[in-house]
Amino acid sequence: MANEKYNKRRWAIPSKRAKGYAEERKAKVHTKGPKEGKPLTDYEAGIRSGYLQAQSDHSGIFKYKKALAEGKSKKEAREISQRKGG
Repeated sequence: MANEKYNKRRWAIPSKRAKGYAEERKAKVHTKGPKEGKPLTDYEAGIRSGYLQAQSDHSGIFKYKKALAEGKSKKEAREISQRKGG
């Protein structure tokens, strides 16, 4: 390929905020802060959804964790997870 330099998938491990947002969306209530225990409004749930979608390439992190589970090294797992396609 001509531009192999640009043909790698980029992804990052989701942040701590993303983990908290995912937990709040599943529970449908605020889990921290002054609104703790109160239900999420549709707007607040939408904000969390958008943030989570923008966080990372989830197929990349899935491939990374799968490769680690198969006994591959972290370097090999990262290479596998960043390949586009298959």
